[in-house]
Parts: sequence; structure tokens; C-alpha cells
Amino acid sequence: MSFVLDNSVAMCWLLVDGKPADVAYAETVLDALRETQARVPSLWALEVCNVIARGEAKGLLTEARSQAFIVLLQRLNIAMDTATAAYALSDTLHLARRYKLSAYDAAYLELALRTGLPLATLDVDLKKAAQAAGVPSFAPN
Repeated sequence: MSFVLDNSVAMCWLLVDGKPADVAYAETVLDALRETQARVPSLWALEVCNVIARGEAKGLLTEARSQAFIVLLQRLNIAMDTATAAYALSDTLHLARRYKLSAYDAAYLELALRTGLPLATLDVDLKKAAQAAGVPSFAPN
């Protein structure tokens, strides 16, 4: 089954930080990508870029580590949603207002709602909003 992949999960693969349960969940999501496809809003690549650039600037990442991570991402079955912008000033904005989310997080929720796919996220606020909106959490087998 396909799912929507939030940036928080992918960044856990890169930074391997957070609660042990979050790291374990992120690893199971990564394993699931061997057999299924993840969908992401079109802003996803910019979010990845931002975390990498900030991590390098803070000395948390080397360029070599970042490049190896980018190669990993390019090999994964991750499909970019091309309709994200078309919903930004309507459905996404509505969801951001309703659930008090950033526009970026609301884009993941909007994609999950529009496609009927479960959401893989480690973001507490996004997880709460998804539950309230009736979007299931992605539960890898």
C-alpha cells in the first residue's frame, strides 16, 4: 500500500535522532519503501534541502554525508505530487487554519486526504491533525 511520507520521517533517516521509538518507526518506513511507493507534496525536496543546508551550517552533517543521503533518496520509490500548488491557496490553507499547522505540514495532510493514503509522520501536531481529519497513520508490516 502506498502512503504519504512526511519530511520528519525522512530526516530521521539522515540525522538518526529522536526518541528510540521514533527512530525505530522511521527505519520500518524505510524498509517498507522496498515494496511500496511513498507520495510527497512538491515542496518536499525543498524541505529536505533546507534541513541538509542547516545541518551542514551547524556542523551536524558533512557534505559527504549529505550527498550519500541524497543518493539514497534518489534510489527510493518516492513520487512527487505535481498538484500540490493547485491546492495551496484553498484546501491546504483551510487545513492549516483549521488544525493550526504550518502550510508545509498542511500540504502533507492535504495530500493524504486527497489521495486517501495513510500518513507516515513523526510530527506530533501533524499526527494529531491527521487523526482529527480521519487520516490513518501508516503502519508498516
